Amino acid sequence: MTGPNLSLAQIHNRLILTARQILRQHEPEPDGRCPTCRSTGCRIADAARDVIRTVSQVRLWRVGTAPTTGDPDNRQQQE
Repeated sequence: MTGPNLSLAQIHNRLILTARQILRQHEPEPDGRCPTCRSTGCRIADAARDVIRTVSQVRLWRVGTAPTTGDPDNRQQQE
């Protein structure tokens, strides 16, 4: 499937899976260097960690939340 046909949950899951795959590919060797980039402090692995951190903070859905009260500034609800 392509972007327009995916739900937010599917996009969320794909971001996490892709970032995890990148982290596996760029996991530092015992000498501290990335096996793919051959550098210390791999920026690609840092970006993947940032994606996982950001995506895990976002809540796409709320389970068991109480219904919200009406907006006091909305005239239709006050009448």
